[in-house]
Amino acid sequence: MSLPAIACIYVTEDLLREWRNGNLRFRAPNPVPMLRFLYELCWIMVRGELPFQKCKAALDSVEFTDRVSGEELGSGFADIVTQMAQDLAMPGEYRSRLTKFAKWLVESELVPLRLFQERSEEEFLWEAEMIKIKAQELKNKEVRVNTRLLYQQTKFNLLREESEGYAKLVTLLCRDSEASTQNVSAATIGIIKSLIGHFDLDPNRAFDIVLECFELQPDNKSFLELIPIFPKSHASQILGFKFQYYQRMEVNDPVPFGLYKLTALLVKEEFIELDSIYAHLLPKEDEAFEHYNTFCAKRLDEANKIGKINLAATGKDLMDDEKQGDVTIDLFAALDMETEAVAERSPELENNQMLGLLTGFLSVDDWYHAHILFDRLSALNPVEHSQICNSLFGLIEKSISSAYAILHQAHFQSFGPPSGSGIDAMDEANPSGPASFIDLPSELFQMLACAGPYLYRDTLLLQKVCRVLRGYYLSALELVGNGDGARNSEAAVVGNRVPRLHLKDARSRIEEALGKCLLPSLQMIPANPAVGQEIWEVMNLLPYEVRYRLYGEWEKDDEGIPLVLASRQTAKLDTRRILKRLAKENLKQLGRMVAKLAHANPMTVLRTIVHQIEAYRDMITPVVDAFKYLTQLEYDVLEYVVIERLAQGGRDKLKDDGLNLSDWLQSLASFWGHLCKKYPSMELRGLFQYLVNQLKKGQGIELVLLQELIQQMANVQYTENLTEEQLDSMAGGETLRYQATSFGVTRNNKALIKSTNRLRDSLLSKDEPKLAVPLLLLIAQHRSVVVINADAPYIKMVSEQFDRCHGTLLQYVEFLSSAVTPASAYAQLIPSLDDLVHVYHLDPEVAFLIYRPVMKLFKCQGNSEILWPLDDSDATNIATTIAESEPTEYSGNMVLDLGSPRRPIMWSNLLDTVRTMLPSKAWNSLSPDLYATFWGLTLYDLYVPRNRYESEISKQHAALKALEEFSDNSSSAITKRKKDKERIQESLDRLTTELHKHEENVASVRRRLSHEKDKWWSSCPDTSKINMEFLQRCIFPRCTFSMPDAVYCAMFVHTLHSLGTPFFNTVNHIDVLICKTLQPMICCCTEYEAGRLGKFLCETLKIAYHWKSNESIYEHECGNMPGFAVYYRYPNSQRVTYGQFVRVHWKWSQRITRLLIQCLESTEYMEIRNALILLTKISSVFPVTRKTGINLEKRVAKIKSDEREDLKVLATGVGAALAARKPAWVTDEEFGNGYLDNKPAPSLSIKSSVSSAPVQSSSSIKISQSAAATLHPDYGNSVKDQLLKAKPADGRLERTESVTVAKSDAGILKVKGGSLVNGSDVQSSLPSTALQSGISRSMENPKQVDESVRVVDENVAKITAKNSTELEACEVLR
Repeated sequence: MSLPAIACIYVTEDLLREWRNGNLRFRAPNPVPMLRFLYELCWIMVRGELPFQKCKAALDSVEFTDRVSGEELGSGFADIVTQMAQDLAMPGEYRSRLTKFAKWLVESELVPLRLFQERSEEEFLWEAEMIKIKAQELKNKEVRVNTRLLYQQTKFNLLREESEGYAKLVTLLCRDSEASTQNVSAATIGIIKSLIGHFDLDPNRAFDIVLECFELQPDNKSFLELIPIFPKSHASQILGFKFQYYQRMEVNDPVPFGLYKLTALLVKEEFIELDSIYAHLLPKEDEAFEHYNTFCAKRLDEANKIGKINLAATGKDLMDDEKQGDVTIDLFAALDMETEAVAERSPELENNQMLGLLTGFLSVDDWYHAHILFDRLSALNPVEHSQICNSLFGLIEKSISSAYAILHQAHFQSFGPPSGSGIDAMDEANPSGPASFIDLPSELFQMLACAGPYLYRDTLLLQKVCRVLRGYYLSALELVGNGDGARNSEAAVVGNRVPRLHLKDARSRIEEALGKCLLPSLQMIPANPAVGQEIWEVMNLLPYEVRYRLYGEWEKDDEGIPLVLASRQTAKLDTRRILKRLAKENLKQLGRMVAKLAHANPMTVLRTIVHQIEAYRDMITPVVDAFKYLTQLEYDVLEYVVIERLAQGGRDKLKDDGLNLSDWLQSLASFWGHLCKKYPSMELRGLFQYLVNQLKKGQGIELVLLQELIQQMANVQYTENLTEEQLDSMAGGETLRYQATSFGVTRNNKALIKSTNRLRDSLLSKDEPKLAVPLLLLIAQHRSVVVINADAPYIKMVSEQFDRCHGTLLQYVEFLSSAVTPASAYAQLIPSLDDLVHVYHLDPEVAFLIYRPVMKLFKCQGNSEILWPLDDSDATNIATTIAESEPTEYSGNMVLDLGSPRRPIMWSNLLDTVRTMLPSKAWNSLSPDLYATFWGLTLYDLYVPRNRYESEISKQHAALKALEEFSDNSSSAITKRKKDKERIQESLDRLTTELHKHEENVASVRRRLSHEKDKWWSSCPDTSKINMEFLQRCIFPRCTFSMPDAVYCAMFVHTLHSLGTPFFNTVNHIDVLICKTLQPMICCCTEYEAGRLGKFLCETLKIAYHWKSNESIYEHECGNMPGFAVYYRYPNSQRVTYGQFVRVHWKWSQRITRLLIQCLESTEYMEIRNALILLTKISSVFPVTRKTGINLEKRVAKIKSDEREDLKVLATGVGAALAARKPAWVTDEEFGNGYLDNKPAPSLSIKSSVSSAPVQSSSSIKISQSAAATLHPDYGNSVKDQLLKAKPADGRLERTESVTVAKSDAGILKVKGGSLVNGSDVQSSLPSTALQSGISRSMENPKQVDESVRVVDENVAKITAKNSTELEACEVLR
């Protein structure tokens, strides 16, 4: 019987043929799998198809698919042969050949004998002669060995040998530990091994005894040398069994602390793994977390109920809760709740073996594993347990001991000879040298983070930590400051880190410690300002951005801790209770209570107070007074709270009307202004940075805070409603202005001076970025874009926002120019005029507002004491000797030299910049010299308010006299009178000196202007547009800028007139102002700008009415002036007569009446409002005639019934003003005769002539904006048409366009009667008496009249052509 053939896949006939032939170089073409190839090869051998000797050649000729080692090859052969040997049906020949093949494999060392003995049956081994005993005997021996190994137990004698062995072991382990040395430990190890061997002790039991003895003697370190003789894997099992014993229900004893400490030591020494023992501890994490969450939720509910009103309470309960009387606060309420909670949780520490193990790690100073458990058990808040907390504090104390010793030594070294170092000398010590370098381990900051708010339990340790952290940061700063810190020995201390990286690391660590530990701990300490001061000493080292971030994270991170929540709720409740009763009478007592609350919970208490102030503005004064007990940390938190409230969304900053600021924002701004004024330690940089950021976003509503700060701290106030006396005083010097606008603030007030300097230093800080100029430029830019980007549905809202921003700009510029002293410092601070206009794109009027103080620093090169715009006497004398054909530039030799790094600026350079500010066409009718002069001068340079000086001097004399009459002669009264006399006498001397200096200044400026006036318009090629360009580029932008500027514009025009400026026609200027530009200006002004425009018009009309009031005055002040030339292109031509001037007044009056009526009857809100405001401002001089007044009264009365309340209020005021002026109104005939009764008298005392240079008088100054409309410059002359002109049927005033005749002798039309009539529209005809009076004066010199008439209206030309009348229109009426 032959063995059935198997399918040979890899052992093919070709391979067999090559192997039989003995071809040693033959190789199989493809790799083969090892097991399948061996299986086929073995069957080939057993069938006898291939000799055994060819097996190695066959193996060498093939390559296996996987790399095969010799052991794997032998194991494969052994498995295949063993499997084949189990085939009992194999023929004897094949089995015999298999036996021989197995023997050959062993002899050829392809398969180790051991493999066959392990895997083959006993019978096959006997057949192959691989064993020496028979198969059956081998089987019997195997059974006996297995029985002995697996089923036979060792019998111990528990009554004699084992007890004695254990007793000797315990005696050995409990002997005196002090005698333990390394040699003794080695001997002890030998003895223990002998005891275990001799008495046949159980090693695990012996190991247990060793551990128990170590537990009783935890300080005996020799046990650590005994433990390695036992298996490490057994230690965790033995300790786990011990922990499980105490988990049994019948065991009531808690786990001894020694077991926790023993386990912690073994883990620390790496004898066992933490996870191996952690698995034996109970309760499990999920169960413990669930139990604590239930407990914590209960406490959080209790904390949330603090301060809530019980709606089910009876009236008696509520009354008891709100009883009047002494207010008390409980600073320990939250601590009492915490004590109860800790007591309630105390059984948890006994039953929770994980917490016990954490205590053990802390006791053996193993922070690495303790930190791991803190992270795992963070949900249980383990540090709340006193035992864990105290152990953690011990570790922190050890971590900072070396650093604190350095600080302690430096502190005492700083006490040398008495130098007033104070108790804070340790903080101010600046140790040097390697020994003084302070570095803290990273583990310390991990400990502080784990301690969290519970560091409050050890205030002494808390203060030590603060001092060490401060020294650590200062040391890092010093290392960076040395510059070569990386090369000296300190680098080794830092760990070879770059000093700047070390500083960055130190800052981040301190920030973490403050945010997670120190600040939360502060709110649990009852009223300890010393601790708050220590924390502030650390926080003060950080920038305010970092501090504010920490404040913001302070409350958010601790909201889930019941202790912290209860403390906040209690503080909030007590704060509200105190604020209800806070008043001036109990300020001292309750203010201290507020401070005590704020010492512990600054964020909660101060936020509650700010909320109350936003709702109740009358609380500002008592609260600000009560804050005198706060610390610097609380002031810093307060600033953060204010900024937080400003940035908080969801609240409207404007009222529903869209015009007025919300009450809460006004209250907050007022509170902040009063607070910063009173307390010098308030820091303002954060608020200024917030304002800068808001302005960058295009939001300027919060500028009200800047207004309040400047008003309260620097007494620079902004208002549009100054009295005439105050406005007049604003034209004077510093003392006069102060007397008029001090608003009760004493001059040289030390507190005011300090607060002003603090405000300036906050804007110009040395260390931080200087925000003064960025804030100034952003406000100026915001003023320009607010009209475009304002998100307001009505134009009046846009107008209000513009006025508010403009007022802030004026107030801020006035503050900077007065606070930044000397003026050269201000000049170095702000950018150049060219940068203001072209780099920052500011409007020219705003740029000159900022740059105007700098222009006053230009000095004469020949005489450095002469500043622009004063006159240089030497230059004046030289100029008089120069021919008129060679005009001298008196400002050309002026230079501005501010020193390095700025280059000197010549006046010509300034004029070059001015030329780039306007379009090139504008310079055809203007000159850069005039433009720079107009924008560079102020009212102080043109006018001396002598009446106000004399009035103030009289007040001071009266005050001196009152002091003399005082009868109290006590020593205190005498001393007080003496001081008052000195103060009043000082004010008198200052006022007198100032008046004299002011008069000299005005006279000198007037001399300079008189020298320069001839060149202002002499070189302009287009003189026909002079007045329009002057109004558009100069007058309107500045007269609407502020109240003082409105008065200045009127005074500047009068100065141009009185100086006899060539090519400037005064009558034409007023005519263009009223007839061409006034109405569009009214329509495009904001509310405040309309008031300023009205003020300018009022002052202009006062001057004009003054000239009209009397012919002698007219002849004296106007008769020979170039401003009244008939042909203003020819300044030396004949002048306008008094009769002509009276008739022009009639035209102006009717024109103003017409445009006011048109605006009052308009449907546009802003036109009506602006017309009412304008009429209010000019009500002292207009209307003049009774008929005009009645017409205006009718329109105003109609507006009183308007549904818009603001218009009704304005109309009521205008109506009252008109009624008050009604007795002064004159008839048309009286007005035509020149009669005028202006009551009250004009505030401007005009006394000027061409030959003299008198000091002029005017009103005052305040603040506004320019919005000059671009008006068409072409206009014509006009004259009155006829003696009696019929009123049109529709009752409207006619408009006729005038025609300009180029040459003086062309287009002259002769009209019979020869009277001059204005071609502009009038509502009623001029009375015949007035016309006849004017005719009689004009006909006295017929030739002069003929030459003076040049241009007539088109309608006049038609009438003259029909009636053959002869009429000339003088160019002055253009």
